[in-house]
Amino acid sequence: MKRRVTWRRPVLALGIPLWLAACDRPEEAAKARPETEDGTVVATKSDADVPPWLSPTDPMEPARWLASRELGRPAPEVGSQADHLRHSLARAKQVFIEDPRMVANRTVQLGQMLTEAGMPEPYADLLDGLEAVAAVTTRKQLYGEMCQQYYNTRRQGVDRATALARLTERYAAQGSGDDKAGPPPASGDAPGPAPGTAR
Repeated sequence: MKRRVTWRRPVLALGIPLWLAACDRPEEAAKARPETEDGTVVATKSDADVPPWLSPTDPMEPARWLASRELGRPAPEVGSQADHLRHSLARAKQVFIEDPRMVANRTVQLGQMLTEAGMPEPYADLLDGLEAVAAVTTRKQLYGEMCQQYYNTRRQGVDRATALARLTERYAAQGSGDDKAGPPPASGDAPGPAPGTAR
């Protein structure tokens, strides 16, 4: 019988610490995976991470992402900038074919191109100006195409108001049925795809 007792002690001595160590792991795992009230595990991403492009899997709302990109840091979910962009993107859904995520990506891209050309504009101004142009037509427009036309018109040396007026005139003719094929490129516009790649 002494053999049994000797044999069990080392096993128990080794087994108890392993059992206690395993008991701590579920708590650590629970802390690492936040859950909603109904027990669903949710993905988390640091607010410090503002991606350069908003992908379909990014959890950040397009309006907040746009505001964050312009600020260069995470923007609050509620605030004048994010709220304004949220309303602008809601209006954009009514006049543009692309979804709010794609409109947000194109807006950032256009803003970067204009800044590189020495003509910076706030994202909200770009979005609101191009929405006003699209609103004069009777059908939804391609936002990326309109961004390219706006950029090309600005590169001709005209100011923001003149560029928007020219686009409005062209798109109004399209909306009235005068131009069934879409707006013609402005003189000097190089034909080409919308700025950048689709993301």
